[in-house]
Amino acid sequence: MKNSIQSVFVILLIFLIGCRNHEEFQINPNSTTNANPGLLLTGIEVNAFNSIDLNAAMACRYLVNVNLVNDFQYYGWDRAGFGFYATLRQVQKMEEEAVAFDNTNYVAIAKFFRAFVYEQITRQFGDIPFSESMRAEELLITPAYDDQKTVYLGILNLLEEANEQIDPNSDPITGDVVFNGDISKWQKLINSYRLRVLMSLSLKENDADLNIANTFNSIYSNPERYPIMQSVEDNCQYTYSEETGNTYPFWRSASITTSYILEESFINKLKDFSDPRLFVIAAPEIASAGMDEFSFDSYSGFNGSAPIDVNTTKLGLGEGSPLDDRYIEDSEAEPNLAFGFAELNFTVAEAANRGWISADPAEFYLRGIKASMQFYNINEAEVNDYLSQEGVVYNPANGLEQILTQKYLAMFLNSGWEPFYNNRRTGIPEFDTSGGGTLNQGMVPKRWMYPTSEINQNQQNLEEAIQKQFPQGDNINGVMWSIDPE
Repeated sequence: MKNSIQSVFVILLIFLIGCRNHEEFQINPNSTTNANPGLLLTGIEVNAFNSIDLNAAMACRYLVNVNLVNDFQYYGWDRAGFGFYATLRQVQKMEEEAVAFDNTNYVAIAKFFRAFVYEQITRQFGDIPFSESMRAEELLITPAYDDQKTVYLGILNLLEEANEQIDPNSDPITGDVVFNGDISKWQKLINSYRLRVLMSLSLKENDADLNIANTFNSIYSNPERYPIMQSVEDNCQYTYSEETGNTYPFWRSASITTSYILEESFINKLKDFSDPRLFVIAAPEIASAGMDEFSFDSYSGFNGSAPIDVNTTKLGLGEGSPLDDRYIEDSEAEPNLAFGFAELNFTVAEAANRGWISADPAEFYLRGIKASMQFYNINEAEVNDYLSQEGVVYNPANGLEQILTQKYLAMFLNSGWEPFYNNRRTGIPEFDTSGGGTLNQGMVPKRWMYPTSEINQNQQNLEEAIQKQFPQGDNINGVMWSIDPE
């Protein structure tokens, strides 16, 4: 009996040792069990910086859809989703992995993306979950809404922290399809973007907590501490490529050139001053067959607010310029530009025009135009001819309108919804609603209604936020705090 017990014990001991050794073989002692944050960075960049948006192009009066009554073209939209919070979850995961890797540059970049994404969300809706968001692991699944001012203070603080933490001389990063690991360019983006955020709050110039003008000036006037973009080489963009499988969104989509025509007010702004960008952006109308493709008379646009039957009739007559064929024939076409040197210069020019900084607005206005022309590879002689025209030369009497108009022209099919938010803040350029087809009682909406998911999952907090902001209820014409001139 004793020998039998000993035999069973030996067999059991061998089994346990074998299990232990098997488990040890599953773990490589020379590698970490954490994911490299660079594996997450690529997807975050592509999702957050995707700036080519047909809906935005129609709402911003760049393009007209001639096949259907589109809510974005006719200003009849209602709700949007909280999809950007999914990107924030990826950013949060990247930041956690960056801490595990002891890589402060990933942490700083994560803070930038948190600021970037939160701003996208608050600009859509107004008050949003901020301080209590992203805490599902703590079982906080019905976060309270922060007022928009608190959100913006948090965004600006995140950008300040990101700039202080990022260090071009340490902690290399991988997975970067925007700047190829160049940390100095990330730092320039962080500070340049902070100037965009400050300018977006120009209607709150007198708010003592935000201190917008002084903060803008402190960044602009201290390039050693707050470096900003210096050339188009610093553009926040990524290049499409058939080789990588990440092709231009319109590539081989023939419906793009048959369904979309350039909007009349936009194309007229280009024609009025013989803008060479028109020949890169658009194709001649069919009715001009046999005419010079470099003649401005060969191009025309449709009124985005006109009833669809009016525009389809014109299309049947061969009128209307579609997008240039390169957008569907070239797998690269042009880079996806989320934030560029041209925009930065127009932002600085506006700050100078408003007296926030000591600088010549004309100088940065010209730099902005040149940077936009460079994006389209316009030759220097054509650029100089364009800049010499009386209506283009900077005139202090209507300088702000010139700056904002050129900023608008430079953002064609890039920068996402930024042209819409600039218009919402300044009214420049005016988005035409006179054509008779506009929904929403002929008005341009101010925002989006909150998602249905919040009604179903976070109703009490949502209702409190709506009552505090919009006495008339959740609607697309509600004036949120950031654009309320008070």
